[in-house]
Amino acid sequence: MTFAFTFPGQGSQSVGMGLSLHDAYPAAARVFEEVDDALGEKLSALIFEGPEEALRLTANTQPALMAVSLAAMRALESEGVKIGEAALVAGHSLGEYSALAAAGALSISDAARLLRLRGEAMQTAVPAGEGAMAALLGLDLEAAEEVAKLAAGDQVCDVANDNAPGQVVVSGHVAAVERAVAIAKEKGAKRAMLLPVSAPFHCGLMAPAAEAMKDALSTVAMKAPVVPVLANVSLELLTDPEAIKASLVRQVTERVRWRESVLKFGGHGVSIAAEIGAGKVLTGLAKRIDKSLETMVVNGADDVKRMAEHWVAAA
Repeated sequence: MTFAFTFPGQGSQSVGMGLSLHDAYPAAARVFEEVDDALGEKLSALIFEGPEEALRLTANTQPALMAVSLAAMRALESEGVKIGEAALVAGHSLGEYSALAAAGALSISDAARLLRLRGEAMQTAVPAGEGAMAALLGLDLEAAEEVAKLAAGDQVCDVANDNAPGQVVVSGHVAAVERAVAIAKEKGAKRAMLLPVSAPFHCGLMAPAAEAMKDALSTVAMKAPVVPVLANVSLELLTDPEAIKASLVRQVTERVRWRESVLKFGGHGVSIAAEIGAGKVLTGLAKRIDKSLETMVVNGADDVKRMAEHWVAAA
């Protein structure tokens, strides 16, 4: 049995996430300390205690989710799980930074600082109230692309996330996204609704944020990861640091191709997809995308013990 380690993105956060890891594993606690030091603030207190409204702010959510994922990974490593023996790693949007840090391509400190900047840049790329995102449920990717094209007009409406069969998210100008919701319903979508997000992620409107990330990444020391990273935007297994940086810049404005990413797992020998960090979003999507995949979730200390046992048995 061969593992893929997957790392969640925005929407998986919750107050108190990672606390059991912090309390049970010194290696996990050190991750939170390192993130706090990198950002010059007690992000860990916000993660463990809230308030939820502050944790939901994009500039906080992104480094917070990375911190929890890396705390879980360090806890797993202390139990003998070796990421270098996995087939690949992959992350949903910001989770790609978590995947890279887990695989040794980025330091935790650099990942925290990059994600803080990424969150701020994505938030400020579009003035408040001018952008929106909507979920189109029950339409396949081709139908959702047609809806986005019809809705755009002279504005932006792009497919932002291809998450699973029948679960596509569009992003762009408010009026265009609202048109997409109406058109999707006319085309037989089971549901189409605006999402409670603070900015229109993964669309052309994010170009200023992509430029900010290009500048930031140019100054960061990126190493070759110990295990290939399956890129969100290209579906390629990447190990070259410069190719990884270029992919991360593209990722800001281009769609997250998660459904296709999971479909690639089997071709790389993956039989078990282990979600490392907060929530169970990616596990739920994986079950819909490829029913042959075994899935595991590592959210807390008990999950770490279970996965370590599974790891030994699979070896």
